[in-house]
Amino acid sequence: MPRPTTRLPLNTLAVPFGLAGSAETWSYAVPVLDLPPFLPHVFWAVAAVAWVWMLGAHVLRGVRVRRRERLVDQLRHPAQGPLAALVPATAMLLGVDLARFWPVGGEAVVLLAVAVAAGFAAWLLATWVEGRLALESVHGGYLLPTVAAALVGSVATHEVGATWLSWSCFGVGVFFWGVMTGLLLLRLSFRPTLPGPLVPTMAILVAPPAVATVSLFALTGDAVTLPVQAVAGLGALLFLVQLALLPRYVRLSFSLGFWSFVFPAAAVATALIDWLRVLALPWAWIPTAAVLALLCLLVAVVGGRSIGLAVHHLLRQAEDVLQAADDEDAEPGPVTGATRTV
Repeated sequence: MPRPTTRLPLNTLAVPFGLAGSAETWSYAVPVLDLPPFLPHVFWAVAAVAWVWMLGAHVLRGVRVRRRERLVDQLRHPAQGPLAALVPATAMLLGVDLARFWPVGGEAVVLLAVAVAAGFAAWLLATWVEGRLALESVHGGYLLPTVAAALVGSVATHEVGATWLSWSCFGVGVFFWGVMTGLLLLRLSFRPTLPGPLVPTMAILVAPPAVATVSLFALTGDAVTLPVQAVAGLGALLFLVQLALLPRYVRLSFSLGFWSFVFPAAAVATALIDWLRVLALPWAWIPTAAVLALLCLLVAVVGGRSIGLAVHHLLRQAEDVLQAADDEDAEPGPVTGATRTV
């Protein structure tokens, strides 16, 4: 089989991130719907397998790549680089579930993931402030290293008992939420439209207020404070923006980039379920079941299309290998005296 010429695109890391976000939604839905406690762990296991498998695929592809493309070059790439933050962000979510069975191990995973995310964000920011970044390069994924990772870290550290770090993560996430969202809106409004494969990253705009809502409830003991109400209002507006963008999303050709829709959808579902839990509404199970069903439908559609895309890619690779073998067999051998005609 011919060796690949490039590394795997980093947007494939959105697969385990989306699955982990969906598993988190199931965990929040359990007390509201009175579901069996073991049920969310099935989804957490799927997310963990996907995360390990995807990391392994990236490592193996990096070793086999023909041109020996350096990882640091991919991380510095203006389109792909920020997406690498999905690795530690997913690990934070997985560490929370691990802590339910192994508290020390789960806390260690979360703290290590937070440290990796902080180090990567600092390094990436240092490369950006060198002045070589074009505004046209900015897309929704730029919220991942400083905003998404920090807000997820705020929730994760609180869940595993490392509360001394939770407010710090929250502060970082909120600060860069304002900075990066302003930069992204500036790019989307005053520069040419995003390329098709990057359009799904616009869905990340709705994730920060949703994750911030969950974080505020956790950090304030489920208090319905003015900040959480303000964040909820902003989240509602950004959700309406996503609804207005649906016609554009529908026109896109499917790619693995569609996994960028899954985590924001899961974050919104989790925030809504958390609100219903805090308000203790007697009919809370109805909207909870509805949003959970819609999320499962989204995951099933994107997952099914992804599997079909992967099978099609493997079949094409097999055809190319067979065609190359046929071409080699069809090449004429050297003419010898025994086969030469007179």
